[in-house]
Amino acid sequence: VQLQASGGGLVQAGGSLGLSCAASGNIFSIKTMGWYRQTPRKERDFVSSISASGGSTIYTDSVKGRFTISRDNAQNTLYLQMNSLKFEDTAVYYCAAKWSPVGRWNYWGQGTQVTVSS
Repeated sequence: VQLQASGGGLVQAGGSLGLSCAASGNIFSIKTMGWYRQTPRKERDFVSSISASGGSTIYTDSVKGRFTISRDNAQNTLYLQMNSLKFEDTAVYYCAAKWSPVGRWNYWGQGTQVTVSS
């Protein structure tokens, strides 16, 4: 499975940005998908995840009410809509996928930079 993230860029605080993650390869093995983010001084942190059907989502507290995760299984694409962006949302965002709702993440995308100017 290969994951290709895109959509990052520079945006002013309060603005919006949408990320996409296209999956290819043995996509039938993919169940849960999600987003993580990382800054140079921190570990890679969980942002959000979504179940195989899209019916269940989880968000880290700092993005609740501002970010929305979704997926289009017909297009094999994961999305992250980010609204009301804050300076502290600046990070490299990674998409991830795994075979099971529990356990470690099996696949990672290459990362896309999101920069929020204050």
